[in-house]
Amino acid sequence: MAAPENSSAPLRPVKLIQFGILSPEEIKRMSVTVPEGIRYPYTMEGGRPKIGGLMDPRQGVIDRASKCRTCAGNMSTCPGHFGHIELAKPVFHVGYLAKIVKILRCVCYYCSRLLIDPSDEKVKDILAKSKSHPRHRLQYIYDLAKTKTVCEGGDSMDSKFNHTTDLEEPKSTPSGCGRFQPKYRKACLELTAEWIKVNDDNQEKKIFLSAERVLEIFKNISDDDSYIIGMDPRFARPDWTVISVLPVPPLSVRPAVVMHGSARNQDDLTHKLGDIVKCNQQLIRNEQNGAASHIILEDIKMLQFHVGTLIDNEIPGLPRALQRGGRPLKSVKQRLKSKEGRVRGNLMGKRVDFSARAVITPDPNLSIDQVGVPRTIAQNLTFPEIVTPFNIDRMQELVARGNNQYPGAKYIIRDNGERIDLRYHPKPSDLHLQFGYKVERHLRDDDLIVFNRQPTLHKMSMMGHRVKILPWSTFRLNLSVTTPYNADFDGDEMNLHVPQSLETKAEIQELLMVPRNIMTPQSNRPVMGIVQDSLLASSKMTKRDVFIEKEEVMKLLMWIPSWDGKMPQPAILKPKPLWTGKQVFSLLIPDHTNCIRTHSTHPDNEDGSPYKWISPGDTKVLIENGVLLSGILSKDTLGNKAGSLLHIITMEWGHEVARAFYGSVQMLVNNYLLIEGHSIGIGDTIADSVTYNDIQRAIRQAKSDVIEVIKKAHNNELEPSPGNTLRQTFENQVNRILNEARDKTGSSAQRSLSEFNNFKVMVTAGSKGSKINISQVIACVGQQNVEGKRIPFGFRHRTLPHFIKDDYGPESKGFVENSYLAGLTPNEFYFHAMGGREGLIDTAVKTSETGYIQRRLMKAMEGIVVQYDGTVRNSNRQLTQLRYGEDGMDGAFMEFQQLPGIKPSHASFKRRFYFDCSDQRMLTRCFKEDVAWKVMKSTEDHEVLQQEWTQLQEDREALRSIFPTGNTKVALPVNLGRLIWNAQKLFHLDVRGHTDLDPVKVVKG
Repeated sequence: MAAPENSSAPLRPVKLIQFGILSPEEIKRMSVTVPEGIRYPYTMEGGRPKIGGLMDPRQGVIDRASKCRTCAGNMSTCPGHFGHIELAKPVFHVGYLAKIVKILRCVCYYCSRLLIDPSDEKVKDILAKSKSHPRHRLQYIYDLAKTKTVCEGGDSMDSKFNHTTDLEEPKSTPSGCGRFQPKYRKACLELTAEWIKVNDDNQEKKIFLSAERVLEIFKNISDDDSYIIGMDPRFARPDWTVISVLPVPPLSVRPAVVMHGSARNQDDLTHKLGDIVKCNQQLIRNEQNGAASHIILEDIKMLQFHVGTLIDNEIPGLPRALQRGGRPLKSVKQRLKSKEGRVRGNLMGKRVDFSARAVITPDPNLSIDQVGVPRTIAQNLTFPEIVTPFNIDRMQELVARGNNQYPGAKYIIRDNGERIDLRYHPKPSDLHLQFGYKVERHLRDDDLIVFNRQPTLHKMSMMGHRVKILPWSTFRLNLSVTTPYNADFDGDEMNLHVPQSLETKAEIQELLMVPRNIMTPQSNRPVMGIVQDSLLASSKMTKRDVFIEKEEVMKLLMWIPSWDGKMPQPAILKPKPLWTGKQVFSLLIPDHTNCIRTHSTHPDNEDGSPYKWISPGDTKVLIENGVLLSGILSKDTLGNKAGSLLHIITMEWGHEVARAFYGSVQMLVNNYLLIEGHSIGIGDTIADSVTYNDIQRAIRQAKSDVIEVIKKAHNNELEPSPGNTLRQTFENQVNRILNEARDKTGSSAQRSLSEFNNFKVMVTAGSKGSKINISQVIACVGQQNVEGKRIPFGFRHRTLPHFIKDDYGPESKGFVENSYLAGLTPNEFYFHAMGGREGLIDTAVKTSETGYIQRRLMKAMEGIVVQYDGTVRNSNRQLTQLRYGEDGMDGAFMEFQQLPGIKPSHASFKRRFYFDCSDQRMLTRCFKEDVAWKVMKSTEDHEVLQQEWTQLQEDREALRSIFPTGNTKVALPVNLGRLIWNAQKLFHLDVRGHTDLDPVKVVKG
């Protein structure tokens, strides 16, 4: 690391940081305004900074023209220097006030000794257990001492006072003075002491405790006692918590803002220090003039207020110190704390250069790793490129174009560090470049950038993209990438960051690029899929009866970037050649890709039926050798689900092939949708009259059922269900009836829709909406809930004034029997708004809660790193895991698979896995003749195969003990079933034919 500029201090590694409290002597030693300190409340005198004033020139630089009187530095080199104010009377430090009260309760008011005996065993135990945590020591000692009412030096003395009555004087002991102690109370910035038992007859019972008296008590505390209460006397004595000398921050901490002309607007801290100096001077004058004690006391209180509000201007119970305009002053504490404070706002988080922010809009023609950047932004953001023999001509051309033409350059940085601004250069073409110069050129196509959408909740909220310069003024984004960013196009804005070095560029290329983040380690699946109209078009295109004519097929083929120029054989030749949608889609799928999935409408009982491979509804998706043989594509196959086609392509072929597939699919199917078209209208929401009659009948039946339940409840005929009260039972039954009515009407409505209904097409494809949305549009909206219950009575035993009292019927309690198409009645609309409002409030509350939880988790775990030795450690090198995830495997490459040997019965397990060497019929059915005879005759082979069977049984028992619930899902980095299937298809193996593989060789590997 290079040494700081203009510094003679040697560079050394930091060994230790010691925190402490500044003593008055130390404050004076580091002050540059010695010996008198700051005495004048004004800043300037005769147009110059006043010595001893609030802008003492010894404290730092005032403007660019002046120099510091202490270090002779200018505005950029002078760090600023502390001054001090000698306070006429000591005051409490507001930050230590709670600690001051604790210490007072631990020591004697009169003799300043500890209220407990230092030689006590309990004190020795505390010292032993808190050796490395002195800040805990005060709390332990405080817990022991707070119950003491007499300065008696510990529990060993208790017995000596047991015989005294209230009237007797307590006797002093060697370790304490024996006097009664007061109770201390804190109110804002004031302390009071109150005695329950007085030591003298003429003693006041309650007094105002001044900071001067507290300082006196604390000064008399010995160094040994100070150490026992957790304060090392070398770094922090108790008396240093009371301010007698106030440090004045340097001018660089409280710079004055120069307004128009010569007027200076002073910083809030300077205003506050001015008040302190004024108050201090007034107190000194009043003391010298022998003013009355109550005037002196008022001055001390005012001084305490000003010093307190300098440090913290949000003290509970105290008025805020205000500026002339009525704005509260920003004190030292407010400058440091909170999200906008000095630490979190300026040190841990900063605003950055080389960034842009704009509204995002969709562009399905971009690749998933591209981002469309407006030319205006590309002309403003730059990348520093070093001039070499390979690029000097290109760089010279960019420099000649200057900043006003695109593509051009903004700056040249010479090898001596001189920067030439091409924005203001009269003739940039006259500038000549040399090797080693840096040219800050405009952003151009295929530059790498980091794209981010806030809130940044996971690593896929910040990914690398390639730039594509486009006209207009928004960032353009491929639709598939919106899922990881959680972005939509209703006005969202995103941030773009340009790397400024080749190392950063390499990191983006190798770690951050979108294709490398397709797989998420969080849940072992792709984080993005085909969405919206592309998904809908894929579903429409791969239906069973979709045939495309030659002209359209040729048009579509031109949109496939990876097309090899050959037309596939048409599915139908006569009377005219026709290609199926599945055929054209198959051209996108990489060769040797194999996949089995199901459509969202696939019947559950079909897999066990004789029609397993026929799939009457074309709901079984089968892809072999990169050819889509059957099935309609939907969200299950093209979405971001584990085991989807996208998942398999990424795992088998890598991220670059997956990137190309995302782009190709969208290019092809979007252009198919231009031919096919998709729209939605009122006609899609209208069911036939039979269905409407069914819906009305179901709703009427539900209403009458609810009335029956109400009658039963009124007549005490309703039996409470187990564990519920009568009212809960009633509500549960009514809810069940109404929900059944909603579901029944919804399923009637859905049954009435044809497969070409545009609502239904979107839902089955998975591109938008759900079955509940369809039923609410066509059939009935259903019961509205608030806090999980029906609408409660709001006033006078009714939900709204439009219902009679104590009406528990469906309409009164929020059941909406109309559909969105029919329109809601005023009452229904009101209840619907009540239910909707709860959702909005819930969203707002959860957003802040989850945000704060996320921050705490990140702060707790941000230092945890997988080290180069494979261990997981925190920033203190403490071990968290010996291997990441206990197995050292990357979650992105894991796949869940089923273990086939756990669930089956012994008989079916034996039937599937046992190899009977004596069964000639089975052997000749599976193996070629020579292999079958070898296995039957070789006793050695019999032994090997028997050992394998024994091992399989032992493994089965072990796995059954590991997975006692029968959940056979395991995560492995290799998909074994797919590996075997791929090999069978790659080498065209006949799974029903005879094999020449020797089983013994297979077992031995």
